[in-house]
Amino acid sequence: MAFSASEDLSPRAMDGTLADRVTGLIAADIRARIYPVNTRLPTEQAMTQQYGVSRTVVREAISRLKSEGLVETRQGSGTVVRDPKTADAFRLAQAGTGGTEDPAQGVLRILELRRGIEAEMAALAAQRRTGAEMTQIQQALRAIVRAEKEGRDGVEEDLAFHIAISRAAHNPHYTELLGMLTRALHDAIRLTRSNEARRVDLAAQVRAEHEALCAAIKARDAAAARTAAFMHMHNTGERIEQAGKDFWTGDSRAAARRVARAKLGTSTTAAATPARPTPRKAGRQS
Repeated sequence: MAFSASEDLSPRAMDGTLADRVTGLIAADIRARIYPVNTRLPTEQAMTQQYGVSRTVVREAISRLKSEGLVETRQGSGTVVRDPKTADAFRLAQAGTGGTEDPAQGVLRILELRRGIEAEMAALAAQRRTGAEMTQIQQALRAIVRAEKEGRDGVEEDLAFHIAISRAAHNPHYTELLGMLTRALHDAIRLTRSNEARRVDLAAQVRAEHEALCAAIKARDAAAARTAAFMHMHNTGERIEQAGKDFWTGDSRAAARRVARAKLGTSTTAAATPARPTPRKAGRQS
């Protein structure tokens, strides 16, 4: 079945790219309960056939849906549908959506928000972490390095590193809040990592900051962990501010707009079962 504009009238769908259309179609299917809450999305291969697009397009669509809080990845369950009502629970203020405003401002404001949260979270992790939790933090850090060596963007691994620290803080509200933020921040983190990957020296700075944070938590030095987390967020902001105008065009500007539109919701924990959606295609409009 050919894609029809009447199926999704959101601004995203009217942007025209295949990723935009597939994202809009899946989001519409989630809201229509074709993909019920707490069920798994089909496999990438199944979705490429269902929507008539490549795996790259499907992966980009799923990434966007994660940033909007409509789906989440659960260990052992794959990509699971979240309740659209919780995804709409809170919206970040509009920023960087075009016009005369610098698109970097939306990302910088989110980093400013994270700075205080993650600094105290890291300090608590240094005081409260167990040996097993320290191992998880170290494994998450190694996963970032491995992703970079394999040429991947490392976004998911970066998020996993910070979430591992939140769990070590032994305050469930940090993990829940960071989970909400990371769904909204998925594109923001992709932007910052894309900027940092353009220069070897910037990538090295990020690795050093992550290592300093990990080392402080391992040493149970709360003050050093607080400083390391604060400076990591601060330095990330400075790197964004120093990015040239050429970085804030094309895909980066589009990603910044998605950051500004990002929504926050609360997590769900019910078990997942396979969904049985009605097939639709995302080809050209007819």
